[in-house]
Amino acid sequence: MNGHPYPDPARQPSAATPGWTPPPGDSWYPPAGTATAILPPMAPPPVPAPERRRAGRLRIGVAGLLAGALVGGGTGAGVVALTDGGGTSGGTTPSAQSVVIRDPENATAVTAAAAKAAPSVVTVYVTSGSGSGSGSGVVLSDDGYVLTNDHVVTLDSSTDGATVQVRTSDGTLYDATVVGTDPTSDLAVIRLQGASGLTPATFADSDDVQVGDLAVAIGAPLGLSDTVTDGIISATDRAVATGSTQDDATVIDALQTDAAINPGNSGGALVDAAGEVVGINTAIASVASGAPGSSSQSGNIGVGFAIPSNTAKRIADEIVQTGSATHAVLGVNAQTAGADGSSEVGTGAQVVQVQPGGAAEDAGLQAGDVVTAVGDRAVTSSTELTAAIRGSAPGDTVRLTVERGGQTTTVEVTLGSSAG
Repeated sequence: MNGHPYPDPARQPSAATPGWTPPPGDSWYPPAGTATAILPPMAPPPVPAPERRRAGRLRIGVAGLLAGALVGGGTGAGVVALTDGGGTSGGTTPSAQSVVIRDPENATAVTAAAAKAAPSVVTVYVTSGSGSGSGSGVVLSDDGYVLTNDHVVTLDSSTDGATVQVRTSDGTLYDATVVGTDPTSDLAVIRLQGASGLTPATFADSDDVQVGDLAVAIGAPLGLSDTVTDGIISATDRAVATGSTQDDATVIDALQTDAAINPGNSGGALVDAAGEVVGINTAIASVASGAPGSSSQSGNIGVGFAIPSNTAKRIADEIVQTGSATHAVLGVNAQTAGADGSSEVGTGAQVVQVQPGGAAEDAGLQAGDVVTAVGDRAVTSSTELTAAIRGSAPGDTVRLTVERGGQTTTVEVTLGSSAG
């Protein structure tokens, strides 16, 4: 919504950049300011790389498809946030249109899913002195709690001074306040003032989602409320990093879908054939062209990402109850193992530093260890390790496959907790 481009993904160092020091955290995010090698595509079209946009544009971005590598500059693919950042001049906001089944005998699964879920999806409008934009949201309670993306309601790294309004599926416009935000997961909760009798969404168990399942996206692309598109679940456990620096890092353990999602869909619902929410639409891979640092954004190319419902619901419940959220932490700094500076194709996540008193130290992990799997899930990069850990809850026990000194072993770790 503020119209400013995100930091240039091309200006990132490789693991081989002289003088780098791993920052604190669960995985290594390179500091901005030096160049990184660009991984050439194996064949056209180019390999997706991350790019991020702020509030007002639907935060649909795809990053970190190649072990967290950031590919920038020239013509290529990128991950972009999907909020509709249009200004307020000219035209009028499209009115809401209810999704109803008019011909039940010939209704498809998509029709039925949309009819059930659409009343629980809203359009979110945010304005401030620096700009305006719109996104989507999912109703959590009948008295007005709504889940959306952090980047939908955050302007210039803050919600201060922003005016938030929400239009429900029946066309009613409410003023809203921000209950709390969680930039780490790119989620936020807002509350409609004076609302009652809203239709809360039903959340499915995202652990049960399978590749090939029907996926229906509902939201407000380009401000067009109650827009419905369909496709399938293209992948699960997809590590997606939508930030280009350590301070701008959002790594999610995403569901991937080919259902069409575009700027403005951010924060909206991805539902299954039963009309139950399996994910919160958050990012898309977007083919971009132009000079490094360009803020251009294209639309759907069939590669979109959603925060799984289990994670989204847990974070939302914590924000409603306390105003903030917690996250599982392993307690290591890590980098992609096997990358040679010109490539981010890795063989695991190599531990650079073990944080004193953390979960990893308690489990006996050491600097130099290479984590190659979390449970049954293969890990080839530091981004994938971060995503796998963030897909868990604080206090969960996970089994790590670790290579040390040419030997492979398994280690059980009870994950720690951090706020925000």
